[in-house]
Amino acid sequence: MTWLVTGGAGYIGSHVVQAFIDRGLDVVVIDDLSSGHAEFVPDGVPFVRGSILDTPLVLAALRDHAVTGVVHLAGFKYAGVSVDRPLHTYDQNVTGTVSLLRAMGEAGVTRIVFSSSAAVYGTPDTDVVTERTPTLPESPYGETKLIGEWLLRDQARASADGPAPLRHTSLRYFNVVGSGREDLYDSSPHNLFPLVLDALVAGRTPRINGTDYPTPDGTCVRDYVHVADLAVSHVAAARALAAGRTLEPVYNLGSGDGVSVRQIMTAMAEVTGIDFTPELAPRRPGDPARIVASGELAARDLDWQMRNTLLDMVASAWDARRHTADS
Repeated sequence: MTWLVTGGAGYIGSHVVQAFIDRGLDVVVIDDLSSGHAEFVPDGVPFVRGSILDTPLVLAALRDHAVTGVVHLAGFKYAGVSVDRPLHTYDQNVTGTVSLLRAMGEAGVTRIVFSSSAAVYGTPDTDVVTERTPTLPESPYGETKLIGEWLLRDQARASADGPAPLRHTSLRYFNVVGSGREDLYDSSPHNLFPLVLDALVAGRTPRINGTDYPTPDGTCVRDYVHVADLAVSHVAAARALAAGRTLEPVYNLGSGDGVSVRQIMTAMAEVTGIDFTPELAPRRPGDPARIVASGELAARDLDWQMRNTLLDMVASAWDARRHTADS
């Protein structure tokens, strides 16, 4: 049983690849390295450099490596930037998924685990998001992730009575942080953890955007989960699909509890030993006060659990950042 991981040279994708390897499962990676790193692909893992928009390339990868399932993480993942680059975002995330599904159909590959996002919810009007919370995305990125879920649903319906019915599930991520290995790190220029750590390493003061939200300390509350915990549930989903188990169409990978930006800053100072007082800045447009999700369904079906504390998340991210600086 071999699984193709699209985007497997990226931050999350490389952790998913490692989780498959740790459990004795064969993987193949396809990545165009637009945001990934070739060195994130372990030695011995076949690596196809290219875009999922190249349907013949994807088809060849599926056939050449006798792939039996796909974990689909490749895509353009920056919600804020997607507002300025909607056509690029739709091309990468929607057209790319169509291309992948087309190649899977031709190759007879019938299992897929899809990387979705909390961005499909927009600004929810509930304290804790569940899979039944209405989806109201507020960015092209969130829209494309929801459309990706629809594409899987519709292709599954269309193929249900054929010789190779598609089986699928989508995992909605919240704030993915930390590192499972010190040589695998988050290099995003937009995510909070690398922004704070890069600032501290450079001797700059990290910034809090908005201190007047209706939260206990006035800063935004988010649901932070460790990337290695996230990766374990991808393997569980893949195994469940391979075993023919019935899965929900979507799962939230959330903690059920929130952490504020100010709490993150406090944890950063404690772990790094760098004493600082964050710079306070106005709110950014579109930032909701609180987004926290229940992971109960994923805990039931996908071995989802919070194995790492906030300090664990920060410490692992800091170790990876220092390793990067030293290498």
